[in-house]
Amino acid sequence: MRIMIVTDQYPPMVGGVPTVTQRLAVDFANRGHHVWVVAPSYGARDVHRIEHNVRIHRFSSFELPAYGDLRIPFLPILPFRRLLKKTDPDIIHIHSPVVLGNIAQIVAGGLRKPVIATNHYLPINMSHSLSSDPFFGKSFMNVSYTYLVHFCNRCEYVTAPTMTALNLLYERGLRAPAQAISNGIDLKKFSPGEPDEQLRQRFKLPRDRPLILSVNRLSQEKRIDVLIDATAKMTRDAHVAIASTGPAEAELRAQVEQLNLKDRVTFLGFISDADLVPLFRLADIFAIPSEAELQSLTTMEAMACGLPVAASDAYALPELVHHQENGFLFQRGNSDEVAQYLDMLVGDVALRKRMGAKSLEIIVKHDRVLVLDQWEALYHRLSNEFAEAKERKLRRRRERKRPDYVRPKVHRPRIVCTGELSLDQRFFAED
Repeated sequence: MRIMIVTDQYPPMVGGVPTVTQRLAVDFANRGHHVWVVAPSYGARDVHRIEHNVRIHRFSSFELPAYGDLRIPFLPILPFRRLLKKTDPDIIHIHSPVVLGNIAQIVAGGLRKPVIATNHYLPINMSHSLSSDPFFGKSFMNVSYTYLVHFCNRCEYVTAPTMTALNLLYERGLRAPAQAISNGIDLKKFSPGEPDEQLRQRFKLPRDRPLILSVNRLSQEKRIDVLIDATAKMTRDAHVAIASTGPAEAELRAQVEQLNLKDRVTFLGFISDADLVPLFRLADIFAIPSEAELQSLTTMEAMACGLPVAASDAYALPELVHHQENGFLFQRGNSDEVAQYLDMLVGDVALRKRMGAKSLEIIVKHDRVLVLDQWEALYHRLSNEFAEAKERKLRRRRERKRPDYVRPKVHRPRIVCTGELSLDQRFFAED
């Protein structure tokens, strides 16, 4: 197949969406598909290159001041249209409902191309301060979801990584055909294994106490501050390693200094792909205090490496972390509860092993191979349905042009739409 993936977030940007989109593109290319990725460049010039057999087209952009390394393209409508006509994809998969996603949707409609949209976004991801504001928070959430659902309803199909994420759209008026499809994890790569002591030494992590690991972008909505507060309240001896980078890093480091936790907390910075699995294998416990997750790749990776998880009871995290089975769920923002559960895990090796084994059972259904099979089946079905719908319309047009054609007099009752529309109804209705 010919697949085009459109995203406003792609590596070298760090985060869940860039990781998901890159893995999806590379995996499809490795399966023999022709894959194009459309993303922002990191400068004022358009850039075209091939990476891992994926053709990447980056359009010139500028950095969004309010969100660190998020790039906003300079509305490349005509260049995108030329690219779309040249590549002639069978399917267009949008992962960002903002600039490039809107352009792709508009142009694809004019050129009669099927569009899938995957929602990875929560309003709090875009602005933690606005979402949590007691006066403007509700209005900001309503406006954000109104836009997001309107965007999704103009697509042929909508997906989200979890039922939690999908239900958030249904509750606000989603009518387009939709289903939940997990982001997927490479269970051959992410798996239990022996700890790498050289990596432990390189990161200067202690060997004489359990290691609690957190891997997440250091931004406000990820609530790493709650984990740091909990560390100060723990009664058992453990060490906390915080991986990744982000706009809240300086504030979090200052918090560690203020609480006098420098000997109990280590900031690891950006973790390379080569070090990620060995780092999970060094850990004894995984902690994720985030209040804004529609799935969480890092939690899935930790589970695939056999770790018990202490997670915030927020959004989609309970779909992965089952309380008292493969970990504990704590009330979002409650550092006392976090400290309590971490103390339980630190002090009980048998409990950690039992919960880690349960993590391995739960994560099996998220295997990347199974997820790719789901995507391929969906792509093929939508592409075929779209082609058949186009052919039916062309056939009707040819019939109307015949000299002996007589338009049938058929009573057409008024139709009130209360659910999903077929492709014929949505895009190829009789004119």
